[in-house]
Amino acid sequence: MNYQNIVPEDSISLFVKNIWVFENENKNIHTTLPFFADGCPGLMFQQTDHGLIVKPHDKKMPEVFLYGQTILPIELEISGAFLIIVFQLYPYVLKTFFDIQPQSINDNCYYFDDTEEDISWLKKQLELSESVKDKIEIISKLLLRYFEKKKENLDFEIRQGIEYIFQTKGQESIRSIAGKLKFNIRTFERRFLTETGLTPKQFAKIIQFQASLDQLTVKDYEKHTDIVYQNGFSDQSHFIKVFKAFTGKTPKSFEK
Repeated sequence: MNYQNIVPEDSISLFVKNIWVFENENKNIHTTLPFFADGCPGLMFQQTDHGLIVKPHDKKMPEVFLYGQTILPIELEISGAFLIIVFQLYPYVLKTFFDIQPQSINDNCYYFDDTEEDISWLKKQLELSESVKDKIEIISKLLLRYFEKKKENLDFEIRQGIEYIFQTKGQESIRSIAGKLKFNIRTFERRFLTETGLTPKQFAKIIQFQASLDQLTVKDYEKHTDIVYQNGFSDQSHFIKVFKAFTGKTPKSFEK
């Protein structure tokens, strides 16, 4: 399988965090792609020989769909050749761009109405395009179209709060971040939940977990206690508890 992590162009970087491309040309292979909480919803395009199934929900997915905040671990099951393109979105855009309540699709997906003009255009253009580059440009155009139409309704103060949490890897207190934004803590929590589907505390815990997962994956440590303290966990048992909640495995079993 080939994997690419593409940095979004400046024109969409305000609302797209990353673009992932997964490709496999082998028609005789079964692929399992695990996904864990990362704080971001996404727009996914998938082109497969035999369909894409999301476990443990056992849902066969359409060609294009939105997914919400992934809190519990999931796996994508694919048989045969496939192309998957994921636009990882900053969570503050889900409500405004797509007119849905983000919390309603936590650990779930949203299927587009095929009769909607923009979605009909998107699917037709994706079907006609041949290269990955062209497909990425087409999806980017759609998202830019949403942005131009709805940018006045985006909550850029919450986006700034999201950036603070990303920058501090979930380790700065929510009260401190609310203070930087000149928010009352309850107002900040309410607006954050409305725009992202998570409380700021939940979101920070996910980003803290992701930082520890990255460190564990690239083996940037000498012992597990390095990960514990560098990522702000109170002790090893706290780290194990959080890690298991998001992956279903302990750090040691995850490494095997």
